[in-house]
Amino acid sequence: MEAYLDNSATTQPFKEVADTVAKVMYETYGNPSSMHMLGVNAEKYLTESSAILSGTLKCKPAEILYTSGGTESDNTALMGVALAKRRAGKHIITTNIEHPAILETCAFLQKEGYEISYLSTDEYGQISPDELQSLMRPDTILVSIMHTNNEIGAIQPVAEAGALIKKANPDCIFHVDAVQGYGKARIYPSKMNIDLMSVSAHKLHGPRGTGFLYVKDKTRIEPLIYGGGQQKGMRSGTENVAGIYGMALAARILYADIDNEITSLYGLKDHFAHELLALPDVSVNGIRPGQSMEVRTDAPHIISASFAGVRSEVLLHALEDKGVYVSAGSACASNRPHVSATLTSIGLKKELLDSTIRFSMSVMTKREEIDYTLEALSELLPVLRRFKRH
Repeated sequence: MEAYLDNSATTQPFKEVADTVAKVMYETYGNPSSMHMLGVNAEKYLTESSAILSGTLKCKPAEILYTSGGTESDNTALMGVALAKRRAGKHIITTNIEHPAILETCAFLQKEGYEISYLSTDEYGQISPDELQSLMRPDTILVSIMHTNNEIGAIQPVAEAGALIKKANPDCIFHVDAVQGYGKARIYPSKMNIDLMSVSAHKLHGPRGTGFLYVKDKTRIEPLIYGGGQQKGMRSGTENVAGIYGMALAARILYADIDNEITSLYGLKDHFAHELLALPDVSVNGIRPGQSMEVRTDAPHIISASFAGVRSEVLLHALEDKGVYVSAGSACASNRPHVSATLTSIGLKKELLDSTIRFSMSVMTKREEIDYTLEALSELLPVLRRFKRH
């Protein structure tokens, strides 16, 4: 049996999405900037895509800026604001548990003379609004806070943060990395005071290499890519029509029944977490006890578990041999040794930092996959602990 539990790294495309992408690529191959009918037909797909995606956010179609994915969206948001508002100030606030696409961009901006303040988190991975309030200044030009953490699934109080930011400094831009949140939650930027928001298609059963940045009307950012002036000059380059339409189709499928899908995922997660905790020397990270379904502060699809006495890389490959696919933290940074900033921020014991696995589900995940994974863990853990490193 195969159990794919690495959906936070990437998801399997919906079959309808894959088939449609291939069809659009083959049949609607005109350049959407061309004036002939092949170009006009391609442009129609972009128009429909913007209508679908804006409908999920309750925003304007013109507020959707297409990119190559989450990393480009994050870079465009941070660099674009930094360039556009450099005369207004050079102070930026973010958290110390952001995706590398944010943290590495902030590190670059710091070298360019910007001051970066980092919000800490509690043991469940959540920031403190009080700390955010204390860091806000008249020269704060940007606050960037992720919606859902990619390692432990902590959901940040985005709406509360947005209201606080705008009250403290109405001119400050609020960016949200929603790569792990979009498609697993209802997010309405206008209600949450979000000015910029990043999304990636391959996290929601769409094609790789496609994403978008929500840009609130009249929000001024500088473009990073120059050329033919596509997308009103904000992101030049011929649009990936098939990929964009595939992303929109995936979003439409997910949001058609999102409330029930979220409830179903939480059911799987709670079952999985309960059974994990029944295993010897296993702890689950980021789940606040005693929560009701209405006020969950952990995402429905991510489970972070620590296995005392077993190195995460060893357990990952042992599970792989049984057809179970997981990540040792974030796959986006797992190709090089590193200490997880997220696990450090929540105060995880030092000996567990290298013993933590991320399991991540999707709407395709079945109960049988979870139970098979639990069986595999029950079999593997006693064996692997006999050979633990001293």
